[in-house]
Amino acid sequence: MKTYPRYFLFTVLFLGLLFFSSCEKPQQKRPNIVFLLADDLGYNELGAYGQKVIKTPHLDKLAKQSMKFTDFYAGNSVCSPSRAVLLTGRSSAYVPIRGNAGYFGGDDWAPTWLEKNEFTLGELFKSAGYQSAFVGKWHLDDPDDVSTWAYGHGFDYAAQEQWTHRKAKRKFPVGGLWVNGDQELFPYDFREHECKDDFYTDFALKFLDNKETDKPFFLFMSYRAPHSFEGPIRDTLWYAQEDWPKAEQAQAAKVTLQDKQVGRLLNHLESIGELDNTIVMYTSDNGAHFGAGGKGHQLEFFDSNGPLKGGKRDLYEGGVRVPLLTYWKDKIKPGAVTDHISAFQDLMPTFAEIIGVEIPEQTDGISFLPLLLGQEQEKHEYLNWEFQLSGWFQTLPDGGFRQSARIGYWKGVRYGIDSKIELYDLNNDESETNDLADQHPEMVARISKIFENSRNESSAFPYGGVKQNHKSMERYP
Repeated sequence: MKTYPRYFLFTVLFLGLLFFSSCEKPQQKRPNIVFLLADDLGYNELGAYGQKVIKTPHLDKLAKQSMKFTDFYAGNSVCSPSRAVLLTGRSSAYVPIRGNAGYFGGDDWAPTWLEKNEFTLGELFKSAGYQSAFVGKWHLDDPDDVSTWAYGHGFDYAAQEQWTHRKAKRKFPVGGLWVNGDQELFPYDFREHECKDDFYTDFALKFLDNKETDKPFFLFMSYRAPHSFEGPIRDTLWYAQEDWPKAEQAQAAKVTLQDKQVGRLLNHLESIGELDNTIVMYTSDNGAHFGAGGKGHQLEFFDSNGPLKGGKRDLYEGGVRVPLLTYWKDKIKPGAVTDHISAFQDLMPTFAEIIGVEIPEQTDGISFLPLLLGQEQEKHEYLNWEFQLSGWFQTLPDGGFRQSARIGYWKGVRYGIDSKIELYDLNNDESETNDLADQHPEMVARISKIFENSRNESSAFPYGGVKQNHKSMERYP
């Protein structure tokens, strides 16, 4: 029998291991994520959700390639508290910001912000080795403390709009974008851009063209339209010739111009070879805005919220139910539609699972990654919201305090701590017109417990709100 030297056998074994390891499939690259957030877009303002007049061809095309959510909810019914839920993964009754302005005694209403030690999506992606970018409206910062800006919350590149003037240091204009903190300002000139979203998209494309090629990326694109204070737009497209009020021409144009910028961004992702490995999500921070007293954009003109009751600042469905489109090539079935009930707090755990990091303990959301992949999905026992109107623009005889909760198809709403809870069956009454509270006291009692117990205290947003009239102001005990 022929024998071989020991070193020869070791050499054969080593070469064999090299051969088999080289035959293994290469590890799949983690997906990029592009998150697109509209500002005050109504549930029914996209063609894919039923809009008949306003043109949104790029988003409608995206919808055909995506999973469309019919029962997805924003974090709250106005900008700042809704974005706080999105960034922290904590629902509106647990996040510290519960209105666009908090109450600090006397006549003092002021914006609040995410503290510098608050863990956000920026830090989440940074911990996973992603390169991240934020472009647009942040609305969660202290103007005098850059550590509370997007750049101070884990985003490698941040081109952020600043809404208020600084109290200290140098004064600066509200318009434009500050890049990577407060060192460089790029002013917005509507004569050079169709709209602010056109201007913002320039910065997103700059990030994509200069990103590191060996890392996946997270791009948070925070658009400015169709918010009522979007500012002048250069072109009203087809709508200038329509016999509509100027406010409605502008509303339609802002939605269509944003749609154009979404198309521009998606086309760029495709041109640089990144779209096939990129998850794209598009949603809105709350329901459609509308003008009081018949002034400004009116919900009924374009049927902006469809059958849903109310709009921005409401905790009825029209204020918090928003579109969500989710695209992921070869993972999500094109044209899929889901009525899974989910909300902004679910995005942090969903992203964590996608990028392969532990879900942060702070979130009370539930990952819907299984749903996207066609697997069995865990459901919420309930969702609840807590909101405080500010005393900036209106008196608050009932404290300006609002609550709502959804348990399956049941929806409870209370405006004012001393008011009765309204109860609606969303399966048969999506417009919340038939109050069934007297017929189902057990469900009302259950919702009442959620209102009282599924929350924590927030110093600037006291439970029950702040009574305010022209002569005096007092906090509820």
